[in-house]
Amino acid sequence: MDEVEARIAAAAAEALAPRAADAAGSWRRAGLAGAAIGVVAAGAAAGVAVERLTVGRGMRKKARLALDAAGPYGTLRGTPGTAIAEDGTALHYEVDEPDAPAEAAGARRRRLFGRKAPAPATVVFSHGYCLSQDSWHFQRAALAGVVRTVHWDQRSHGRSGRGRGRAQGVQITIEQLGRDLKAVIDAAAPEGPLVLVGHSMGGMTVMALADQFPDLVRERVVGVALVGTSGGKLSEVDFGLPVAGVNAVRRVLPGVLKALGSQVDLVERGRRATADLFAGVVKRYSFGSRDVDPGVVRFAERLIESTPIDVVAEFYPAFTEHDKAEALPLLAGVPVLVLAGDRDLITPSAHSEVIAAALPDAELVLVPDAGHLVMLEHPEAVTDRLADLLVRAGAVSGATTVGGHGNTAHPDRPRERP
Repeated sequence: MDEVEARIAAAAAEALAPRAADAAGSWRRAGLAGAAIGVVAAGAAAGVAVERLTVGRGMRKKARLALDAAGPYGTLRGTPGTAIAEDGTALHYEVDEPDAPAEAAGARRRRLFGRKAPAPATVVFSHGYCLSQDSWHFQRAALAGVVRTVHWDQRSHGRSGRGRGRAQGVQITIEQLGRDLKAVIDAAAPEGPLVLVGHSMGGMTVMALADQFPDLVRERVVGVALVGTSGGKLSEVDFGLPVAGVNAVRRVLPGVLKALGSQVDLVERGRRATADLFAGVVKRYSFGSRDVDPGVVRFAERLIESTPIDVVAEFYPAFTEHDKAEALPLLAGVPVLVLAGDRDLITPSAHSEVIAAALPDAELVLVPDAGHLVMLEHPEAVTDRLADLLVRAGAVSGATTVGGHGNTAHPDRPRERP
């Protein structure tokens, strides 16, 4: 971290101080704290791109609006459905069906001995914290028509309803998310083989499903992909900050989050007012390379911006309690892909190495020059490995080809390497 970033980190640490609790007296101060805390908890921490300090605010605002209007990311939609969680929360999902085989076009499919044809394999995508199903944009585009897919929004994220347990004072847990995934599977893919794909919190959700429903895994799951995730010990992650900064954040974060979560309107106004700081932090802690398409960077900003601060606050404690190391062996009987960016500051690649060590037959892939949102930053690498997993799992044939997966490199210069 250079001198400029160190100063900004110090400012963010000051914003985290207990005085944020009386933010009603100064909405801007609360906004700075909200922006800093929101992105720390969302997969970012103190720090900002230096170039943001040298470009006019009005110009940056116009650029964001232009990118919002022109960017195609997050526009893919499927057949919608709703799964109801055990506490009554409505979980939004969308299904993309595969194209009919050419030989079956216009022909009536025969039933052998009066039995239905076996259900096709379904690939279920679970997204990460403060994101939505749209974070899988590139992989969804590439697999369209190739295999049956289900994309869903975790509770309180995207198009899903706010978790009903919150109103009753029930603490959100990763175990609850695992049960939510089971509800989505029951509604959207009640039969047939399953391939489970999870990024970050979504990977933890897959682990929680396996822990609570081992019979489902044993009987139906034929493949698993764990992308940029962790089996536990997230409280030890330093986010690339110096020791003093990490200790300060850990000390004050729970209390400040609680205070900010109780003043949603105030803090959200502050987050909008500090959009430049927010954008720089998202870029630093979401991506590992400097040449990411600005449209993709802006897309990531929008995903995280759309998560209200009280949702950020509600989910954050669940990560410190997450520990699914003992559940990992339940996935040992199927092909597993463990993939992470080698510059991930949120769930460092060392956590993926621990997961792979618990699953000796798993394929471990560390993507060079990639951060936490590796599926957006290097979609070609993630899509290729997912396609290989689907072949190994028997979900698609070896002769299957996937569609274009895009390239997020900046068009004006070649991709840099570490």
